[in-house]
Amino acid sequence: MTAARQTVALFTGVAVVLIVASAVGYVLDRRFAPDGPNPTIDNLNSRIKAWWGMVALLGVAFAFGKAGVIVLFALASLAVLREFITLTPTRRGDHLALAVAFFIVLPLQYYLVWIDWYGLYSVFIPVYVFLLLATIAALRQDTTHFMGRVAETQWGLMISVFSLSHVPALLGLNIPGYEGRNLLLIAFLVLVVQSSDVLQYVWGKLLGRHKIVPELSPSKTVEGFLGGVASATLLGALLWWITPFSPWQAGAIALLISLMGFFGGIVMSAIKRDRGVKDWGWLIEGHGGALDRLDSVIFAAPVFFHMTRYWWAA
Repeated sequence: MTAARQTVALFTGVAVVLIVASAVGYVLDRRFAPDGPNPTIDNLNSRIKAWWGMVALLGVAFAFGKAGVIVLFALASLAVLREFITLTPTRRGDHLALAVAFFIVLPLQYYLVWIDWYGLYSVFIPVYVFLLLATIAALRQDTTHFMGRVAETQWGLMISVFSLSHVPALLGLNIPGYEGRNLLLIAFLVLVVQSSDVLQYVWGKLLGRHKIVPELSPSKTVEGFLGGVASATLLGALLWWITPFSPWQAGAIALLISLMGFFGGIVMSAIKRDRGVKDWGWLIEGHGGALDRLDSVIFAAPVFFHMTRYWWAA
């Protein structure tokens, strides 16, 4: 099967699943919440709507190829970085460093991904930019909470730009026998990680009894975590045909990125609790901001990229 046919088959399958999910959500809403809102059902339906939006955006980006994907994730990085910095205390002495981060570092990182300069984009932010921004902040001579302010700006760039840029970077991998199909690697990553999030929620609502990290995310349960990760692992194994992996390899990688996605969720929840907020923003109805939806992808993307690069790329 050609790459184009695989892509069409994949998106058709996802659309069918979403149509069924939307129908189920509608029936549940009509049957169990005819007279008023039901938080569980409303949350489920808003998740399904968010999935429709994400699939539509990915579909448009895929239609434009590499350029479309890089633009999509560059805009996602911009939205995520904005949300992170908005909830981070800053001072006048940070303004120049932040301007450099938004208007120079972010576009330059994605330009390096565009030209496939792995040797630079893999170290640009965690080496050169970290040193540069600390220097810029120091030259402003505002030493109040200096260490914390610099570290927060660096961490914002790390998760918002550096980690997320590894998604389009998958397009630059040269995998023997897989030429022209790298877009499907992105589809595999996003589908598995986001499905793990949704399935953890579903299993948690069905069987959840024991909270796993109650101080960080009271809604997450051990049963939901185990059921969601196991289901996403199975899904990854079933999607082996869109990857360069064998079925067991696809399952093992799906397990790894599902775990990384869970870690991303609890780390970002810890930061939200520290900031005293429930959500990062209000971009997505019922789901807060872009960072609320991409926290799992942010942690999974670099691990998935480097695993694939070192074991399968030429």
